[in-house]
Amino acid sequence: MKRGRLRVLLGAAPGVGKTYAMLEEGRRLQGEGKDVVVAVVETHDRAATAGMLEGLGIVPRVTVRHRDVELTDLDLDAVIRRNPQIALVDELAHTNAPGLAHEKRWQDVQALLEAGIDVISTVNIQHIESLNDVVHQITGVPQRETLPDAVLRAADQVEVIDLAPQALRDRLAEGNVYPAARIDAALSNYFRLGNLTALRELALLWLADEVDTALQAYRAEHGIDSKWEARERVVVALTGGPEGETLLRRGARIAGRAAGGELIAVHVISQDGLRSPHPGALAAQRALVEKLGGTYHQLVGDDIPTALVAFARAANATQLVVGASRRSRLRAAFSGPGIGATVVRESGDIDVHVVTHSAAGGTITLPRLGGALTPKRRLAGLALALVGGPLITWMLVALRTEESITSEVLSYQLLVVLVALVGGLWPALFAALLSGITLDFFFVAPLYTITIAEPLHAVALVLYLVNAGLVSYVVDQAARRNRSALRAAAESELLATVAGSVLRGEDALKALLTRTREAFHLTGVRLLDGPEVLAAAGTAGDEDQVSTVPVGSRAVLELRGAELDASERRLLAVIVSQLDAALEHRDLARTASAIGPLAEADRMRSALLAAVGHDLRRPLAAATAAVSGLRSTDVTLSPSDRDELFETAEESLAALSALVTNLLDVSRLQAGVLAVSLGPVDAPEVILPALDELGLGPAGVELDLPADLPPVLADAGLLQRVIVNLLANAIRFSPPGTRVLVSASQFAGSVELRVVDRGPGIPVDRRDEVFVPFQRLGDTDNLTGLGLGLALAKGFTEGMGGRLSAEDTPGGGLTMVLSLPAFDRAPTPKGTE
Repeated sequence: MKRGRLRVLLGAAPGVGKTYAMLEEGRRLQGEGKDVVVAVVETHDRAATAGMLEGLGIVPRVTVRHRDVELTDLDLDAVIRRNPQIALVDELAHTNAPGLAHEKRWQDVQALLEAGIDVISTVNIQHIESLNDVVHQITGVPQRETLPDAVLRAADQVEVIDLAPQALRDRLAEGNVYPAARIDAALSNYFRLGNLTALRELALLWLADEVDTALQAYRAEHGIDSKWEARERVVVALTGGPEGETLLRRGARIAGRAAGGELIAVHVISQDGLRSPHPGALAAQRALVEKLGGTYHQLVGDDIPTALVAFARAANATQLVVGASRRSRLRAAFSGPGIGATVVRESGDIDVHVVTHSAAGGTITLPRLGGALTPKRRLAGLALALVGGPLITWMLVALRTEESITSEVLSYQLLVVLVALVGGLWPALFAALLSGITLDFFFVAPLYTITIAEPLHAVALVLYLVNAGLVSYVVDQAARRNRSALRAAAESELLATVAGSVLRGEDALKALLTRTREAFHLTGVRLLDGPEVLAAAGTAGDEDQVSTVPVGSRAVLELRGAELDASERRLLAVIVSQLDAALEHRDLARTASAIGPLAEADRMRSALLAAVGHDLRRPLAAATAAVSGLRSTDVTLSPSDRDELFETAEESLAALSALVTNLLDVSRLQAGVLAVSLGPVDAPEVILPALDELGLGPAGVELDLPADLPPVLADAGLLQRVIVNLLANAIRFSPPGTRVLVSASQFAGSVELRVVDRGPGIPVDRRDEVFVPFQRLGDTDNLTGLGLGLALAKGFTEGMGGRLSAEDTPGGGLTMVLSLPAFDRAPTPKGTE
């Protein structure tokens, strides 16, 4: 039986229209004469989705009773018996009701496919197993129903049902996704604009990766190794040399000329790991790749051109960027074509850009004399030649025969090789010359004379010297590379240790000086700013040798101990640059910490003077006028006039007292002396007293507080002040005849209280201003205080460890969202009560 085909409609979030699109496709296929049935569809009470079911055949669901609850689910056996051409199965990642044949719905779909039935299904990006943790980090909502990636990747067709994030929020606000009671919480939590944008990007990237994988698989299956320019892919070959930045920027420009171009940087290292560039240069180039939006790769291979071309073909690259050779013309003439020329020859249909740079065509330099072996090894080689030569001669003389000349020559040759392995070039040449003379004296006729009568004897001596030189050269190069590798590893370890010390929270200056002293075996290291010691590590004695290194223009690094060689000073230069950066960061931090409070205090003082000069004058003037009227003997006041004046004085003095209280609270917040006593607080126990304080009842405020709402970790007094300020602000801006909504919900370990009004709202670009003291956006009557209510509410909220933010109210208005941590009712361990 032919296996059915699976088509999956992938969405970034609930509500984008996957189920609607699936039913729409089912109706279209039915119109073409196909046998289509609805195996299972979840309409979620959406009228438009339910309307699409009309005219489609529906297989009744199976009913399962579990813990006295009736559950309905897909009836797999009934669908297989019905044997349609196409089955519509919603929510591929759904977990089946207990007692059914399979645990997951995708397993039911596999059974339908095995029965030869084509399936169209739906799934959201958050249900893909490999993306589950990423979605959790983005949204804060864990997803318990997941789908193995292999199931989705095995589908014959995957389509993204795309919808712009703001369009989805509009659809949600209009009530087309969730019931009205869930809209505010959904918009404020899972369906935030940033969340939806990130989920949409995840869905599109997942599909793009799947398409690229399918393309690579098709090319491999059909043996296609020529480039397919479906996307511009530019591979940049890095050597770790100074030309790397030039090559990367050129590659980025090439990739940027086409939409969707991709930049790929690759560095090939030899299998022995010895041909390595300066680690700092390569690290800087890798960071530049990331800034340019590319990816970095490392390959292992001794044949660099072959490795580069093979990688480019595997990546389906369209362009390959390499740098012009840094070798001089003389070197190139003797060593043959370089990497660039070889890549051009082997690249085939991949375009190669050979980019010139300032380091191309190096100057002619003479090789340095001297080897990498230590003096001890050279002395050991010389000693081996002096001792081994006589011993071999004594042994060979004792065993000499007329036919033993071959073994005698090979024995001396072995001695030369051993001396070269131990001591390098000069001891090997000495051993070769000494063994040649000895061989001629003791074993070549005429014996006991040193004569070179035959030309072959001279050739033999020259060969001895050549063999010694070649072996010693190999030994010297191996020792040199080993030393370089060890040195590079030590430098990398030192730099990693320094960086790790700073990242772990240690003082940057102290950590850098301590690692410097340890790395270079110094007795003491100090960082001086004139006579002032900024930081120090180790102890210093008067007999120590002292050297200094300038650290930028602000300090001097004093080193006590042995003089550093050139290679150590190169590494010291890196540490000095880190010290300079640390000093600059310290100076900037001090400047910022000094200027910040002054600027804030000056701003607050100016605002306070402006506010006191106007807003405090009004209630003070009103109270003064009322008292003056009461004391006046020139006018006879009726009882009603006297009551009105008393009421005016009382209201003005109360307003004056509230303004002064707010000013004192702002001062406490600015001074950082706000007293907070945190504990478990039930939200209703704070909201109801706040309503009483404002004199509000059911006619002015609507409450939506779940019965199972957990307590919050807060200060009851401060929380009541916050709610009073939020309610007062919402009521002030609400149109007449409308009620302010106070709702609550639990989300990701927090409790969110929302105060919702239907007023004019606040533009997005000005929402942060409402939390700044002495800001009264849109106020022109000057009858509403200093503009401190929301500033105090935010300050009190943050003092309790919470967060206060402003959002749009669906349909118009402003929603203030107060988020506080939920109180953990974890049981107290025994013995701690």
